[in-house]
Amino acid sequence: MSTAVLRTEVRLFRREPGSLFWITAFPTLLLVILGSIPSFRRHSADLGGLRTIDAYVPVAVLLGLIVGGLQSMPQTLTGYRERGILRRTAATPVRPSTLLRAQMLVHGAASLASALLVLAVGRLGFDVRLPKQPVGYALALLLAAAVALALGSVVSALSRTTKIAGAIGSAVFFPSMFCAGLWLPVQAMPDVVARIVGCTPFGAAAQALNQAAAGHWPGWSHLGVLAIWILLLTGAAARWFRWE
Repeated sequence: MSTAVLRTEVRLFRREPGSLFWITAFPTLLLVILGSIPSFRRHSADLGGLRTIDAYVPVAVLLGLIVGGLQSMPQTLTGYRERGILRRTAATPVRPSTLLRAQMLVHGAASLASALLVLAVGRLGFDVRLPKQPVGYALALLLAAAVALALGSVVSALSRTTKIAGAIGSAVFFPSMFCAGLWLPVQAMPDVVARIVGCTPFGAAAQALNQAAAGHWPGWSHLGVLAIWILLLTGAAARWFRWE
């Protein structure tokens, strides 16, 4: 039964061109736009010898995760609750929790596919090196995807309508992208700001991805921050989520 639900959710997701574009295509498109700026392809001492385009690959990777977790999934789940779909599902052999897991799998897979596309285009289009520590990079990426979905579940839990979900998701989206380094790469942030940002889920994720990309194992402090946020957000979502 859960496999049938997952297949149904995949079909429904594929019929949403907006979600497909913003999760899977937009991060790569942003990378292409940034990579087309000549100055972004020059090495910078402020970035430790990296090019600006090198520093923005992890940002584009996190962008897909954040859009999927904070904006797309909460809108879908809140819409299900608003239309009574979750309540009706509770009366069938398919439990609402099965639907929730399917949504997380669909959006998690789309976000990870977006990350792979960003890495491929960065490498082929702008000669951005692939992560030198692939195992550490994969671990940091999976934890970042999990924290994005957990945060999105909290947004869904707190939102009674899709309008509220959109408003809360947008309010959380912009600080999350700042911490991920969209406006200023983490490497170029002042030390005090970088330390503060490193305590946030996506700031820690950005620093872990940067370390793995450079060939180092991600700092256990950054991985620990991600793990703590996952536990806290998952617990909050489980406590506050309502099926109707």
